[in-house]
This record gives sequence, structure tokens and C-alpha cells, in this order.
Amino acid sequence: MSAFTLATAQYDIGFFSHWDDFAAKLERWVASAVQQDAKLLVFPEYGSLELASLFGQAVYGDLQQQLQAMQTLLPKWRDLHQALARRHDVLILASSFPTELQAGHVVNRATLFGPEGILGHQDKLIMTRFENEQWGIRAGERIGVIDTELGRIGILICYDSEFPMIARQQITAGAELLLVPSCTDTQAGFHRVRIGCQARALENQCYVVQSPTTGLAPWSEAVDINTGRASVYTPVDYGFPDNGILVEGADDEANWVFATLDLRELARIRAEGQVFNHRDWPKQLALKGPEQAAFS
Repeated sequence: MSAFTLATAQYDIGFFSHWDDFAAKLERWVASAVQQDAKLLVFPEYGSLELASLFGQAVYGDLQQQLQAMQTLLPKWRDLHQALARRHDVLILASSFPTELQAGHVVNRATLFGPEGILGHQDKLIMTRFENEQWGIRAGERIGVIDTELGRIGILICYDSEFPMIARQQITAGAELLLVPSCTDTQAGFHRVRIGCQARALENQCYVVQSPTTGLAPWSEAVDINTGRASVYTPVDYGFPDNGILVEGADDEANWVFATLDLRELARIRAEGQVFNHRDWPKQLALKGPEQAAFS
């Protein structure tokens, strides 16, 4: 499938007393995207942390206890996403979920679901200071791509989008669409990710999709403040927007942002564009750097 409708979420962090309340919220979000004929639904980084509210203040107020408690919900959470993807015949990039691989080893994992089940996942590779120094979330070790009926997809979780060699390896492996779930608590943080996304779209002549958390959740130390705009970024060339922004949402609104993507346009622009960033990438690797000045 070359052209399809995509929905990227500006997702609010909720507070729940019962699992069924969360399930109903997720079902509403998915159903509303499907009503607009979306085939790929993108949720943000750490949107799953709203589930910590189910365990009471003693747990959701403690960064380490919430990570452990959430592991008990992971199988049920996976089953819900699988069921929704199957029922609606869509792909769902679920909100990233802190996932314990072994005792004390928790990664930030984004999982892509399809009608047939889990299609693949990507662990965050470069950790922020908060994740490293306060929370103890570990870095992943592998850069992956995921084959889907819509095309080959790469996932860059938030901060990872700011490192060009990660995306380039996904592009070299055939990815044409990069998904960037994000969670930022300042406009500066949002713009760092946004600038990274736009740079990746420019240099690789590809689509990049950002989905942020939004709004306030004062009960949560991890995701208390959330700001950003869901956006779809493109190459900057013939047939694409002059500023490289196909669509974007409005600040502080919880809703979907929709766009129609045509992967055939990427092939066209890589072959016929004003510039050939994708093709010319290897040329920079052959250039010699400036020689260091000699000091006596």
C-alpha cells in the first residue's frame, strides 16, 4: 500500500480507578481514528504511565514502585492492543511501556501491533538525564526496522530522534517512515525533538511522524507536565510543504492529527528533487577533516 491515512496522537495522561476505565479510553481513541479511515495509529512515549494511577498514591508517587507495579499489567495491556488492532484491521504503535527484561533491568519499549499480533518493537537507545540519573531506565542495544503492509517502519523514541546515525541505519535498512513517540515537559524539549525530526526528514528524504503526550498530570512525578504538537514532517522539495511540515496540531489539545502519506512521493523526490540528500549522504563520509593545528 503506497498511500494511506495516518493518525498521530496528542495524548493526555489520564487518572483511573479501574482498568476498565483505561480500556474504554483507549477504545474511544482507536475508534475515533478508525472513523477517519486511519490505517496507522501512533501513540506517544510513556503514555502508558497513566496506568500507574491504578495502584494508589504510595505506588504512583514512587518512581521505582510504579515501574514494578506496571509489570503486572503488561500482559493485559498487550492483549488489549492486539484485540483493538485485530478488530479494526489497523496498525497501532502503542504508547511506550517501561518493560522489565530481567530483575532491575527496565527498558523504554515501543511496540507495534497489527491485526495478526505484535509486529515488532524498538527500545529507546539513548537515555535522557532523568531516565539515567533518577529513574534507572536502561538503554536498549539494537536498532531495528519493522516490515508492515504499509511499508518498512523505523521507530525513534523521543531523544533518539536527535541522533542522525540511528535514523540513517534504519533508512539504509529500507525504512521510509520514521515514527517518533515523544514525551517532553518544556517547549524547549519539544523543539529539540521537533528539530531532530525535521533534520531526519530532510537528510533522509523521508516522512517522520511525531506523537507527544500533552496536558498536566500533577499526581505523577514522571509525566506531570506534558507539552508538544503532533506533527508529520516531510522532505523540503517539489511537491512537499516549503517548511517541511505536512500537518501539526495545536498546543495543549488532546486529539488526533491526521495526514495522508504517499510513499511513492519519496521515491519520486529522491530521483527528481532539487537536491539528493538521501543519495549524497555517503559523500560526506569520504571527506577529510581539518588537520589539527600544531602547537609548540
